[in-house]
Amino acid sequence: MEARSVEAIPRGEMWQYEPKWDGFRCLLSRDGNRVDLRSKSGEDLSRYFPEIVTAALKLKTDRFTLDGEIVVPHGKGFSFDALLQRIHPAASRVNKLSQETPALYLTFDLLASAKEKQLARRPLSERRPALEAFAKVNLKGGTFRLSPVTSSYATAKKWLAQSGGGSDGVIAKRIDLPYQAGTRDGMQKIKKFRSADCVVGGFRYATNRLAGRKVVGSLLLGLYDDEGLLHHVGFTSAIKAEEKPGLTDRLEALIGGPGFTGNAPGGPSRWSTERSAKWCPLKSKLVIEVCYDHFSGARFRHGTSILRWRPDKAPRQCRFEQLKQKVADPMKLSK
Repeated sequence: MEARSVEAIPRGEMWQYEPKWDGFRCLLSRDGNRVDLRSKSGEDLSRYFPEIVTAALKLKTDRFTLDGEIVVPHGKGFSFDALLQRIHPAASRVNKLSQETPALYLTFDLLASAKEKQLARRPLSERRPALEAFAKVNLKGGTFRLSPVTSSYATAKKWLAQSGGGSDGVIAKRIDLPYQAGTRDGMQKIKKFRSADCVVGGFRYATNRLAGRKVVGSLLLGLYDDEGLLHHVGFTSAIKAEEKPGLTDRLEALIGGPGFTGNAPGGPSRWSTERSAKWCPLKSKLVIEVCYDHFSGARFRHGTSILRWRPDKAPRQCRFEQLKQKVADPMKLSK
């Protein structure tokens, strides 16, 4: 069951609300002594999270299927970067990290139980009470946690306003529908989008030419730390085609600067080619305001969109401190 992105939280008695966790979505099934962890794309996650498998085998109930999210605690929140580190090919590394950064499983739906194998066919208004009954018997702290839920629109708005630290928005679900596997009809996601003023520390050329010439493909964004170092924090490629030639001329005139004096864009990886990893450093002259949905590990988690250029803003004013926000402790969200 997947969610459809919408701009506002839906209202009405047919909706219930949950935090949108920033982790790995996972269907967890146990059948006697066998436990299966399955990602949203159908990949087997069991080998990467042996501590969750072990904990599942210790639950009192020995036949069930849960829908939930795998997260890794960090301080008062969750760390997606620490979670990514858990996907490692070496078994020795996986076992080491399972002890150093153990994961949690936050469950928000019960799809099958020993008493009812086809519980997913029932509406959410019946599945949630069944999950809460399951939690009273099985989920008493430790690796498994029951994700909070509310029917209050005001509470959902508060969760959205305070998202961060492991929760990056709100999920709204229709309580009158059965589990909608493979569709987005019964679930909506709402993220809190924020803006930040960033220095354009460099750029990459597009892989394809426009009207026979090389043009900009993406802008590399930077923020200053307290020591005055400019760190690469992400990129934006949301540049209109008709603006690329003129913007390319503007950028090429600034080539030759120091670019990033702190953390710089990385080289080729399994996600990039050698060509796409090449970038041109710029003099620190341009400031742009971008819209983003999540910032963690000193970088924007996803690509950003351009809101406006800021010629009125000095590059040195673009600092990390503007991203600080008061967020709720995701482990203490309540109804």
